[in-house]
Amino acid sequence: MRLALYEPDIPQNAGTLIRLAVCLGLSVDVIEPCGFVWDDRKLKRAGMDYLDRADVRRHVSWRAFFAEHRSGGSRLVLLTTRGDERYTDYAYRSDDCLLVGRESAGVPANVHAAADARLRIPLAAGERSLNVAVAAAMVVGEALRQTLGFPEPPP
Repeated sequence: MRLALYEPDIPQNAGTLIRLAVCLGLSVDVIEPCGFVWDDRKLKRAGMDYLDRADVRRHVSWRAFFAEHRSGGSRLVLLTTRGDERYTDYAYRSDDCLLVGRESAGVPANVHAAADARLRIPLAAGERSLNVAVAAAMVVGEALRQTLGFPEPPP
């Protein structure tokens, strides 16, 4: 399973998501341009020493990412407030790529349309959205639970 970050704006969230991925055994795709310099100290602070152990692929653009993703044959699963299906109702596969959008703007219409599935987290009436790292953690947890993909601790 992979976690893809579409043009992340906030280095602390990117660092947190990379740390989440390392701890749960996921690979990460970063779709550029980022809203910060990649070696930002805030990214390093949030990612701590996990950044050195992360399996991160950086892509120069959405087009480059999408071309590589499509050649691999896995599904692209977008987490979005405009999703048409609850994240808990979706049947995940171990090769899914979970995509989160920019903190400030989500993803553009062409990216939204390119996703194989668009999932939402149900929120209380009148609430807009969760922090992207919190939302990703919730969905990754459900995806790993369904696919029995949580890493096993050493004996």
